Amino acid sequence: MLKNIVIISTLIIIVIAVYFPSRHARHYNYISVKDMLNELDLKWPQNNRVLKNCSYNEIVTNDEDIEISSIKDKREFKKPLLGGEFIPDDCIALEKTAIIVPYRNRSYHLNIFVKYMHWFLQKQKLHYRIFVVNQNDSLPFNRAKMINYGAKMSIRLQYHCLILHDVDLIPINTRNIYACSKLPRHMSSSLDTFRYNLPYLTLFGGAVSITSEQFLKVNGMSNEFFGWGGEDDDFYRRLIYNNLEPCRFSPEVSKYTMLPHRKEDASFMQRED
Repeated sequence: MLKNIVIISTLIIIVIAVYFPSRHARHYNYISVKDMLNELDLKWPQNNRVLKNCSYNEIVTNDEDIEISSIKDKREFKKPLLGGEFIPDDCIALEKTAIIVPYRNRSYHLNIFVKYMHWFLQKQKLHYRIFVVNQNDSLPFNRAKMINYGAKMSIRLQYHCLILHDVDLIPINTRNIYACSKLPRHMSSSLDTFRYNLPYLTLFGGAVSITSEQFLKVNGMSNEFFGWGGEDDDFYRRLIYNNLEPCRFSPEVSKYTMLPHRKEDASFMQRED
């Protein structure tokens, strides 16, 4: 009898752990919607008598969730310049953002991502460029090395804000502005595959923003992680060591959906001579 009670109790605990979304819940500090603009690290240009500065007030007040089922739908956007760069022509952007996408063999995801993101970003009146950094060798994927290379190119081209972005993550709330905050920001803290909960407080991966100055201060990411995972946790430790504790926007703003994909093999560290 006692054995049966123990078995039943164990099964109940397992069911609760597996099916209740609160199993992931983490209470964390975040920047409220009303404070979002004040926390952005925007670069105000000199006065221009022809064009006015772009305004971002409408972005943070226009609360809209894009239907996940419509992510693949065709959307109208202006053709970017050669190399994936876009500059608003009706106002002066207050942010110059590089979206750095580490990539290999994900053409299906990339096609969806690029088309959706051009539409999404142009609505935000940003000067941006999408950098797709392709690893074309046969070694295990090195996400951090691709990011480091993309960051190096972006900084050389004087992009102030770096957004390190997985190709299978799609933002679904229109208030999630792709500009840098005063501190590095974990942008994708509310992901549908985690039932819109944060798995652990030190998570700093998926989609994150960091200024070029901050990225240089922590010496970028470690090149020693091959495969899936590990480099994000190492990056977080670098930030903490340099007194750059990441921030987050509110959960309703930080919503993302993950495009279906096969999970990569776990990472291993490899010293490079």
